[in-house]
Amino acid sequence: MCMTIGPAILFVAWAGTVKNGLTRFITVYGRVPFFYYVLHFFLIHTLSALFFLARGHSVAEGMSGISRGFPNFIVPGEGYSLWVVYAVWMFVVLSLYPVCKWFSNYKQIHRQWWLSYL
Repeated sequence: MCMTIGPAILFVAWAGTVKNGLTRFITVYGRVPFFYYVLHFFLIHTLSALFFLARGHSVAEGMSGISRGFPNFIVPGEGYSLWVVYAVWMFVVLSLYPVCKWFSNYKQIHRQWWLSYL
């Protein structure tokens, strides 16, 4: 664990002084981490349900597997290849950027105490 965390800390210390488009892009997510977490969770679950329906399943099939109060839009043995998972991951990250950027700017303009928790 020290072999992975140590170089990562050194990299962050070195890269923390670099200012370019990539660091500005990543900083937007760093300013609103909990907001991003909540949004991406709902977006991924929505996409999962849409992909489930696109594979030819019905809503009733997804609702029949309700576990712990939530629909289960997963069928054992079905899935996508790794490149599809990466494409969905990039879609989620890039599609939430405008909303996170807006909320980051909103937090900087409006200084209510409760915004610091999001």
